[in-house]
Amino acid sequence: MPETKESLLKHYEPYQAGKNEEYMSEGQKDHFRQILNAWKRELMEEVDSTINHMQEDAANFADPSDRASQEEEFSLELRTRDRERKLTRKINEALDRIDDDDYGYCDSCGIEIGIRRLEARPTATLCIDCKTLAEIKEKQLGG
Repeated sequence: MPETKESLLKHYEPYQAGKNEEYMSEGQKDHFRQILNAWKRELMEEVDSTINHMQEDAANFADPSDRASQEEEFSLELRTRDRERKLTRKINEALDRIDDDDYGYCDSCGIEIGIRRLEARPTATLCIDCKTLAEIKEKQLGG
């Protein structure tokens, strides 16, 4: 996932809001649609790459060590793809929020999440204060 996020960040210019531009204007929504759709495309390409790799490299090794190594490699790839599948769901939810005019506002307190935070984490649903508070609560409950 970090590779995908890193390559995604190279594909867009940070949004430059115009003077007196309202938060989550059509231009901003289009900016985030482009980021989210590009990220989603990259994830789908990764899935295709994994499928091709597993089909091409699948072999029935006679040596148990070679077979175990291949199975471990495939297992790691599948876990990565599962995380990316969950991320794709979050991306789709973010795109839906854009369409519903809910994108960019904190689910907890309702304030603006902020352009730069959303560019860093386009699927964010909490402002930095609410996210920090949630993490503190999670640490306290988790031990």
